[in-house]
Amino acid sequence: MRTIIVAAACAFATAAHAQQGDAARGEQKFVECAACHSVERGVNNVGPTLAGVFGRKAGALAEFRYSAAMRKSGITWTPQTLDQYIADPQKSIPANRMPYAGLTDAAARADLIAYLEKATK
Repeated sequence: MRTIIVAAACAFATAAHAQQGDAARGEQKFVECAACHSVERGVNNVGPTLAGVFGRKAGALAEFRYSAAMRKSGITWTPQTLDQYIADPQKSIPANRMPYAGLTDAAARADLIAYLEKATK
């Protein structure tokens, strides 16, 4: 029984560490996102600013024109919801306007989210 508990704890710790991500690598990955998104407050481009994104409802910035699908999604952005969205935007919110196929690499998503958590406060 003790072996099972220790193995489960190690598996949990490994999974948690893998999801933490590396903000420096995430900053490099953000270069692709920066073609459409800014991390500066009030600076919208083709996509909305990501400043203050965590805890914000999807489609909530008054100064950005979102798709109806995004506004009606009911999503509040957390590291988990953003991870799901970045993995496959069209699966996460069908009919949204973001022309991005998704980032299938979970480690790269964790890195990107770690950077966004740091850069968008």
